[in-house]
Amino acid sequence: MPSKRLRYKLSRCLILLAIFGLSGCLSPIALDHAVIEYDKTATDILSKQLLLNIARAHQHLPLHFTAISNIAATFNFQFNAGATPALTGNSGSLLTPVFGGTLSENPTISIVPIEGEEFTRRLLTPFQENKLTMLLRQGVDIDLILRLLASELRIYDGNQNHIYINKPSNKEGYTMFRQAVLHLSSIQDRQKLFVEPLLFKQQWQLPASSLSAEQMSALQKEYKVDYQPESNHITLTKQITGHVFLTNYDPSTLSNEERIRLNDEAEKGADNDVSVDIRPGYPGGEWQIHGVLRLRSFHNALNFIGSGITDEPEYDIPKHPSTAFVKENPAQTMGLTVNNEDPSSDNISIFLGDNYYALKPETGYQWNKEGFRLLCQIFQMTMTNLGQQNAPSITIAK
Repeated sequence: MPSKRLRYKLSRCLILLAIFGLSGCLSPIALDHAVIEYDKTATDILSKQLLLNIARAHQHLPLHFTAISNIAATFNFQFNAGATPALTGNSGSLLTPVFGGTLSENPTISIVPIEGEEFTRRLLTPFQENKLTMLLRQGVDIDLILRLLASELRIYDGNQNHIYINKPSNKEGYTMFRQAVLHLSSIQDRQKLFVEPLLFKQQWQLPASSLSAEQMSALQKEYKVDYQPESNHITLTKQITGHVFLTNYDPSTLSNEERIRLNDEAEKGADNDVSVDIRPGYPGGEWQIHGVLRLRSFHNALNFIGSGITDEPEYDIPKHPSTAFVKENPAQTMGLTVNNEDPSSDNISIFLGDNYYALKPETGYQWNKEGFRLLCQIFQMTMTNLGQQNAPSITIAK
């Protein structure tokens, strides 16, 4: 039978092992739970803010955003342990361990209102060509994103430009715009839509006598330099990455001169213009489209969705007779329900004025949810370094 001293040492060891095991177990569990919950909350806030601003646009109220710029959480783990004699009467001196512990969390959350220069840059500046290209290369439905972000289609026909506005009240322009982006979607569905920059070689000729040896050496870092001794000239050649084009053919199959011509044409447009060149002889070439799609700002995209609820509702537009089969062609870019009762669905909803706003439920392909998810992604792509802005921030310490 173990002695009293030995039993005491064994009990003490068991207590220490339990303390270390308990603290090592609780710390990562608590941290994991906190990180996941903060992430869920931040995502939920972003979704509700977007829906709230669509509701504001519907009610002709000013749009406003705030953003979480920083979350700093401090966790304090405290454990205590001891031992007390077991209720064994006069027989033996067995010790029973006693454990206790506390866990406290102290998060500090900084909220920055988006205003001033930040508001202009993120919400009022039209969406840029390179950001649209990034999304399209990830497989985003071109019909969905262009209905959200494109304000008009400009088709070049000789010396004339025909402008078709993405506005339901403009029946002719709206019809042509919808049919054009639906035609691009049918080409994308066949995996024959190219979203590529124009790559071409640009050349310049200079008298060799006008350059020193040091200048010649510096040029060779960026250009291919060819010397023609018979004319005492050098030819500089450089590979240029030009504008992105939406085409139904591989742009690399064009001649270098044709790619330069197309890029010079795109240079005359605005920074928020995306060039389109659908040619005969390729998939979708039954309807030739040559022009640009002009992108709008995120602010205008939200106004477009909000006004589409009652002021300017969208309507069904059939595909162009030359367009092949398309999978999806809903009437609304983003369907929303507006009711005075809280929707019972699992969709995110927001209350403003006297009504609840929520995404319209649908069966089959979740067009509305995909559109709202894309809208959240687009808003994230306007993100800048919020922590360095001059706008006053609100810090909430729990």
